[in-house]
Amino acid sequence: MPFPRAWYQPLALLSGLGIMVASFVVGWLRWPSRPRYTFLGILMGLWISYPYLLPGLASDTHPLGYAIVLGTPILVGYVVWKDAGSVIRAVMRDPVARRFGIGVGVVLALFFVSITGYLSLFPEEGFPEEVTVVVLPAIYQLVSWPTLEIAIPHLPFIHIPFFLAVSPGQVIVVGMLSALIGLNAALIARHWRVEERAGMTEGTAGSAAIVGTCTCGCCGPLVAKIAVLAAGPSIAAPLYWVFVDSASPLSAVFIVGSFVLFTGSLIYSVQAARQPDQSAAIIPAD
Repeated sequence: MPFPRAWYQPLALLSGLGIMVASFVVGWLRWPSRPRYTFLGILMGLWISYPYLLPGLASDTHPLGYAIVLGTPILVGYVVWKDAGSVIRAVMRDPVARRFGIGVGVVLALFFVSITGYLSLFPEEGFPEEVTVVVLPAIYQLVSWPTLEIAIPHLPFIHIPFFLAVSPGQVIVVGMLSALIGLNAALIARHWRVEERAGMTEGTAGSAAIVGTCTCGCCGPLVAKIAVLAAGPSIAAPLYWVFVDSASPLSAVFIVGSFVLFTGSLIYSVQAARQPDQSAAIIPAD
């Protein structure tokens, strides 16, 4: 472990409180007419600090935890709809951009569930020898959710094991991240198509920057695993632990940071496309 578990509580409370205070101050000074940004920042701060606000096992089933998880996609959706809805609707009318965005979102959803172990096609010790379908309570993202687990020893025709676990909390988190990344990808695809038709090459750096933020935001756990293999457990194990320990506040910071990063990237892309001095716009219809 990179540091004792006794540090988790002060780290979570301080980082969560810091995010809430910073969201209030920045929202008040920078976006006084958009309080939704402040509310989203406060909600993200609560997400980080929640596990240590309630003592013991009470936090596993407390209504506040469910409200935070269920309220996040609603608030994120409202922010996106309010600040980028018209452009996104125009972009999604382009069949190529729509298919590209959906494809990227689906691939990222499969990546997320596989890297977290909720989808596996590799044999593991103790794997059931017969088809098993059970529903068990499991803590995933703040609170306990009923989790459907399906284990098949041998898939037909390919004869490899199959394991899948699905819970409402997992669907919310993975679905929200995949949807935000897919929408960013659709905007990029539409931007490239408009520039190509106009015979222009400007804006490529901006599009590449958006792709870069998406790549950096979703590959943290994968990079940690690669670091363990490349540098050795004694050196890279602390980095790996940051991402795999569900009790670590840094794991929550990674999730919250991904929400904010992808939402901010989406809104920034839309606002950049609306600038009057832009030589090409994302929204022209075919």
